[in-house]
Amino acid sequence: MEGKYRKIEFGPVDIESAMKELKNNKDLVCGEFNGEMLYSGLDDLDSAYNKITGKTKAEFDEAEQKRQEEYARQKKEHQDAIPRLTKEWIEKGKDILNEKYHELWTKCVPIRLGDLYQGIELGYTLDIVKELNSGCELQKAKTIIVSQGHSGMSWGLVCSMVKDFSDRGKEFVEFANA
Repeated sequence: MEGKYRKIEFGPVDIESAMKELKNNKDLVCGEFNGEMLYSGLDDLDSAYNKITGKTKAEFDEAEQKRQEEYARQKKEHQDAIPRLTKEWIEKGKDILNEKYHELWTKCVPIRLGDLYQGIELGYTLDIVKELNSGCELQKAKTIIVSQGHSGMSWGLVCSMVKDFSDRGKEFVEFANA
């Protein structure tokens, strides 16, 4: 089918903008969007959404609204739990961290709970510090951080926290990043 259609390139656009670009072109044109070929004169907005998302535009919008509502609900639930979680994480830190780090940990916990990762890095950090404090080989601690499945940003955050909360933190971070 592409033979009678001139292929165009879409810039960084959403589905609706891509469809407008097809519709506004006087020639028979097609363009690839997220791996799906869209054709002027053949595809309308619903068929394009269905090709790309498996849903019509209305179904996609409804699912997106539900996703956003669920996200808002979970975010509020987490915000409401921060006082309780702060106490829990401070106690967990006191069980694992050397006493000289308790004051800094107490300041750090509510900040981390209110941040992007909602405190997940607190547990990741304590898992590594616990092993380092028990005298484990650096490779074992590196295996732990690798198994945690970090993005570059969360990797850096956990490494920074391990450095701040373990006497062996600097040594570990150098080893883990080598």
